[in-house]
Amino acid sequence: MSTVDAELGIADSLVRAGFPALTRAREARVGDMTVRRLLPLRQRRSVGAWCFADHYGPMSVDGVAGMRVPPHPHIGLQTVTWLISGNVLHRDSLGTEQMIRPGQLNLMTAGRGIAHSEESPAEHDPELHGVQLWVALPDAQRQVEAAFEHHGELPVIGAGGLEITVFLGSISGAQSPATVFSEIVGAQVVAGRGVAGRDASGRDASGRIPLAPTHEHVMFVSAGSAEVDGTVLRTGQLLYLGTGREQVTVTAAAGSRLFLLGGVPLGEPLLMWWNFVARTPEEITAAAGEWAAGRFGTVNGYDGEPLPAPPLDAVRLRRRT
Repeated sequence: MSTVDAELGIADSLVRAGFPALTRAREARVGDMTVRRLLPLRQRRSVGAWCFADHYGPMSVDGVAGMRVPPHPHIGLQTVTWLISGNVLHRDSLGTEQMIRPGQLNLMTAGRGIAHSEESPAEHDPELHGVQLWVALPDAQRQVEAAFEHHGELPVIGAGGLEITVFLGSISGAQSPATVFSEIVGAQVVAGRGVAGRDASGRDASGRIPLAPTHEHVMFVSAGSAEVDGTVLRTGQLLYLGTGREQVTVTAAAGSRLFLLGGVPLGEPLLMWWNFVARTPEEITAAAGEWAAGRFGTVNGYDGEPLPAPPLDAVRLRRRT
């Protein structure tokens, strides 16, 4: 997915002092959709290698076009597409064409460069709800070959009254098959659905989720509300959990849905502009030039023109390094 923000700024996962534990998302535009942008924010630029998190919907797309994100480029990152409801068609410059549905993972490794589009198919479900996430590639792996993976089956474990689907990394021995380049974890947590400990009366379900003490984590809610280690968490809020924790306790009404993202602090400054994750202004300028020259490859099948890059202010970009 593309952001229309021309400049997302510099992320430094080493800087933590003084950051509030609870932050609020800001609204951003992606195509015709308004999304809740949870990362990056001025207060918090990245968590582990996670450097971007959008939550969109639930929204009705019945009788309308739905999602339409034209072809656009990426470098230096992995995109993680996860749906809660609806269906979305991915196409990319590798020739991939893949439909994704709830509970499935689309993982695209941009590496040195890739272009893709995302759209609701002509015959699409009436509701759309999901999250779009980016993982920054460590400096040593930023120039890997572009790749795409679709995983239709992912490990699911129970923790008390919680059902946990691990889509990246591992939790309590449940390992996602998806390719990662740093110590990282990503999981969906649903309260009281199909797991031991569900309260049939519909009252709150709770459980303890094991955490890696060397990881920093964040959690956010996509439906309902939850109490996370004593902090009430609602839609549009992001809760930061620092390193040194071995578990987190979650209590939520049955049907509430949360996401857990975490990883070892990246320890590298990130320069983010438009859809690029880089380290220097020169890399950003070069990537924008390559896109304008049509050198990211062709995304076949999308009915529309590619997205043009926003104007690049090289002087301002350099000031942020």
